[in-house]
Amino acid sequence: MMDRLREGVNSIAVKIILGLIILSFVFAGVGSYIVGGAGNTAAKVGNVEIGRGEFEQAYQNERNRMQAQLGDYFSNLLADPSYVESFRKSVLDRMVNDLLIEQHAETLGLRVSDAQVRTMIVEMPQFQADGKFDQDIYQASLRRAGFTPESFAEYLRRDLVRNQLLTAIQASDFSLAAEVEAQAKLLTQTREVETLTLPLSDFAAKVKLSEEDIQAYYEQNPQRYTRPEQVKVAYIELAAQQLKDAITISEEQAKKYYDEHLDKYSSEEQRRVSHILVEGDDQAKAQAILDELNAGADFATLAEEKSDDFGSASEGGSLGWIERDVMDPAFEEAAFGLNNVGEVTELVKSDFGYHIIKLDELKASVAKPYTEVAAEIKQELKDQQAIDQFYELQSELEKVAFEFPDSLDDAANAVDAKIETTDFISQADAPELLKTPAVLQAILSPEVKEDGLNSEVIEVAPEHVIVVRVEDARDETVLPLEEVRTQVTETLAKVKGEQSAIELADKLVAELKEGKQQLLEENDLAFGTSETVDRSSPLADVIFSMPKPAEGQVEYAQAKQINGDIAVVKLAKVSDQFDEQYNTQIGSQLTQMNAQQDLTGLISILRKTTDIEYFVVGQ
Repeated sequence: MMDRLREGVNSIAVKIILGLIILSFVFAGVGSYIVGGAGNTAAKVGNVEIGRGEFEQAYQNERNRMQAQLGDYFSNLLADPSYVESFRKSVLDRMVNDLLIEQHAETLGLRVSDAQVRTMIVEMPQFQADGKFDQDIYQASLRRAGFTPESFAEYLRRDLVRNQLLTAIQASDFSLAAEVEAQAKLLTQTREVETLTLPLSDFAAKVKLSEEDIQAYYEQNPQRYTRPEQVKVAYIELAAQQLKDAITISEEQAKKYYDEHLDKYSSEEQRRVSHILVEGDDQAKAQAILDELNAGADFATLAEEKSDDFGSASEGGSLGWIERDVMDPAFEEAAFGLNNVGEVTELVKSDFGYHIIKLDELKASVAKPYTEVAAEIKQELKDQQAIDQFYELQSELEKVAFEFPDSLDDAANAVDAKIETTDFISQADAPELLKTPAVLQAILSPEVKEDGLNSEVIEVAPEHVIVVRVEDARDETVLPLEEVRTQVTETLAKVKGEQSAIELADKLVAELKEGKQQLLEENDLAFGTSETVDRSSPLADVIFSMPKPAEGQVEYAQAKQINGDIAVVKLAKVSDQFDEQYNTQIGSQLTQMNAQQDLTGLISILRKTTDIEYFVVGQ
């Protein structure tokens, strides 16, 4: 059937039919669905849409950042679908809040000019080389980040407008001395405690589970044992970097390039010049000085006496060494027109007035030896050849993958690439290459996932593309109990063990408050050594919420430690001493907190007064 379809594509009748179908899409509005609408929209704030691709990119960036910070711990969190949904919504919420702030800033008349954006870009150190803006670095950086110059400028403009409002909010807040002192006493307060730990693992090990318990817990928590939708993916990857490794540049090729581009590896011609300047349009004065020079007067003496350029006059008119493209064009043309040291120009008119220029010293252009630049040339040639090859192969890949859409074999042979395959994967555990939003979107598209066709060639980075196809798919499903029995048993044992530990801790607290220690002795338990803790303690929330004990008395409370163990805390003493040297820092923190509260309040109002629709969250 596919062969028939390919044969028929070039027929006049098929082209007419396709044209009519396309027109019907346009008039029926289907075209707008393809390029916009809820299908490609993550959220809508007022009349402004947040694109799904934009959201997926932001989600992936935040996910990568958290993965780098938390490692395996974050990977475990992502295994929980409810956490993934919450995490994705938090990213989308932040994007909605940013857009609300931008819209509010615009209603207040806050604007950023094109000149401000240009100035910011030129001054960004990421785009500079040797302290100057570098266009090549700028363009390469934008490509790596997935921006065009226009989209990056718009991104900066929006960010600057938003920051204008945020800065105004922050600048309007302050903190009172009394507030600072009260907060300082709270923040620097310390407490003397002793802790008794009830290890969760000990209680879990003692739990006896019946088959009914296991079955009931499994049935009550299906989301914990749900395998997400999964696919087996085959793909061809094409990257210029991979092609570079197979390219060898000979000495002959590098030397030929060096000889043909010698100016590229040569220093600029330099000239040390002096001048006498007569400002304005007083040509007669300038000519009189030139006549004196032609009559044998000393150039340095005349410059010192008669030049209007006071900066160089004291140096006999010397301007030091100059290169091309740094001086006034008329001045530069005349200065570089001098051929012999000591030679003097006629009058030269520039925007500053009339100049008389003298050549003091000449440094000719000097080429770097080939040996110094050979490695650089070879790398440059290798890069260029790899990029040329890449675009040729990309074109071939696009053609063959489309012409033979039901297999990657022909495409792989056409570009001499290996077909990579995966086992069943979900969005959470897919290889990094396949997590790119555009690739994920292609994998989940009906054409690829359901019809089994090759995707289009997808750019994942500059000079780096991929074609994917789905070899097999399986729907989301709750795994059978026998398959997850170990996981269910371990989790339920921890749950029941924690319940037992909490019950014992509650009984201990109640008994200790009555001055009894029978449970301590029966369970062979004892408090640890006394320690002084501040608000950085992992148990600070519980410890600092306990009432201050009366003189000679102690207080008890139950707490949960970071690793899940249950603890009983004994509070013996509260210290309110504080050091005033921290007041400045605390005052600054208070001001920031006040500003954050103001911002939170503003966003809350904007959310209530703006129509907001969410289209994508936990997908």
